[in-house]
Amino acid sequence: MEDAVIDAEIGGTPRSAAPEPILVAIDGPAGSGKSSVSRAAAERLEFGILDTGAAYRALAWTARRIGLDLDDTAAMETLLDAWTYRITMRGAQHVTVSVTGGLSAAVPQLTAPTDITAEIRDNAISGQVSRVSKLPVVRERLNRMFRNAVANSGLPGVVIEGRDITTVVAPDAPVRILLTATPEVRAARRAGELPGLTPEHVLADLQARDAKDALVVDFMNPAPGVTLVDTSNLNFEQSVQAVVDIVRAAQGAAEEKSEL
Repeated sequence: MEDAVIDAEIGGTPRSAAPEPILVAIDGPAGSGKSSVSRAAAERLEFGILDTGAAYRALAWTARRIGLDLDDTAAMETLLDAWTYRITMRGAQHVTVSVTGGLSAAVPQLTAPTDITAEIRDNAISGQVSRVSKLPVVRERLNRMFRNAVANSGLPGVVIEGRDITTVVAPDAPVRILLTATPEVRAARRAGELPGLTPEHVLADLQARDAKDALVVDFMNPAPGVTLVDTSNLNFEQSVQAVVDIVRAAQGAAEEKSEL
């Protein structure tokens, strides 16, 4: 039974000849800045970026498009068996999905790769992500997919960001960071990205999502070995630089150790 696939559109070194990439795992709650900060830091480091949340969004979008029950474990397993997922890991993000087998009869247009980069960012999808991410079988299958994607990326390094990245997906990553911010700051930032919604409305949504996600993973407290970066009083540039500094410090320490 094959897993869904992530293709990194990167070119360059053949994957079979590429050394193991440096892995930077970044975790944090919604609105903490982990997605935008992670992408900017990856570009500055000339690493790839793997947005794991996009996979959960894409799965939720596909399930809704087909008409499946997002809370039904069996239905999600069936979908995963028929689902192909691709995301770029360098440059502008592009997400495509396709479905094969019996499920494709419900949505014939999804038999070919379909670009849903914009659709998965819709607020309606954001409200449904927790329904699929809470299912253990979904998390297990996607986590395995993420690990394989990083190992086969052919990149010098990959920043992988999302929920439980530092503890479940990449607990052995040489750099693990937890980005946080107060709920009020996170709501204000998110409201600026969602025209028509007030900070108060966004705050209520964030708190509800935090409560749901907290049932699955503790993303507010750093696990042992994870560096905490509170961005509440940092602007975007300062937040990016904080991540870059942590990664470069770890690289320097690793180089010194290898020379001993």
